[in-house]
Amino acid sequence: MATNRSQRLRKKLCVDEFQELGFELNLDFKEDLSEKAIDAFLSAFLADAMEANGLGYVGGDDYGLVCLQKRGSVSEEQRAAVEAWLKARTELTSVEVSPLLDVWYPEKPINPVA
Repeated sequence: MATNRSQRLRKKLCVDEFQELGFELNLDFKEDLSEKAIDAFLSAFLADAMEANGLGYVGGDDYGLVCLQKRGSVSEEQRAAVEAWLKARTELTSVEVSPLLDVWYPEKPINPVA
């Protein structure tokens, strides 16, 4: 594919200066946790960790991708806030939060800040 793209096309493709960052989550729940407790955890997670930080979550109850609710990138501070919120929860036995990555093209490296 051509690398000499117009600004409009770069924006549409979310590449170069329009790259959007997010991160992945892997959650392990306690073995004896009921479905009702998992549902309550997920409701709190969506309200307190996602919506409160302007983030969106795509995935299941144990794995997913976090990105901004609008166009743009998740900041390192937002990622750290979600990680801290998850690690404080007693329903989970382990939490894995990936470093920031390109949400549209995960195999591509993150662009350096100019």
